[in-house]
Amino acid sequence: MNFDQARFNMVEQQIRTWHVLDPKLIDVLLRLKRETFVPHEYQNLAYSDTDIPLAGGKTMPAPCIQARLIHDLHLVSTDKVLEIGTANGYSTAILASLCNRVISIEQDSILSQTAKSNLQNSGVHNVEVRVGDALEGSASDGPYDAIILQGSVPEIPHHLLEQLQIGGKLIAVVGEDPMMQTCLVTRQGPSSFTHKNLWDTIIPRLEGIKEPSHFHF
Repeated sequence: MNFDQARFNMVEQQIRTWHVLDPKLIDVLLRLKRETFVPHEYQNLAYSDTDIPLAGGKTMPAPCIQARLIHDLHLVSTDKVLEIGTANGYSTAILASLCNRVISIEQDSILSQTAKSNLQNSGVHNVEVRVGDALEGSASDGPYDAIILQGSVPEIPHHLLEQLQIGGKLIAVVGEDPMMQTCLVTRQGPSSFTHKNLWDTIIPRLEGIKEPSHFHF
């Protein structure tokens, strides 16, 4: 399989059609070898518009979802980013190519080791991958210019919003299947936040999420 051609086709046929046009991000997507991040048995699907199974029952979302979530944060090179859910490290590598520092938290210890190996093999060094309760974030290393949740949540945890800089942004897919929306939250002040719904999609839940009760008394 010609991975270079497949990577180019992914960008032209999937990424750009999802309104991801930022030149710096496009350049990263054209350079970063996605096939090195997927399990060997799925390498031929690395650039397909489909989810890819990972260890522990997790999945790697389609390329357009990963790219659009990062695109809509509008990162700059000086940013410090908190990633909730490292998975196999592909999105982590994209983030690291666009900003100054990434702290990424993954609950699955085996998957985190895979991500570390993938990142090292790809020459990515401005990332710290940690094992822990991803939903807690890492307040001691904050505040952050951006926070990205690599999995859906029924609602955005407020303690993660508190880890943002003033002017910082958090992006997450919020809701319940089959109704989820990507939400961008900007911190305007110490206790002031604005919420903007961007686009509809459906992605798996973040690990450790407690679903809201639908019972009413």
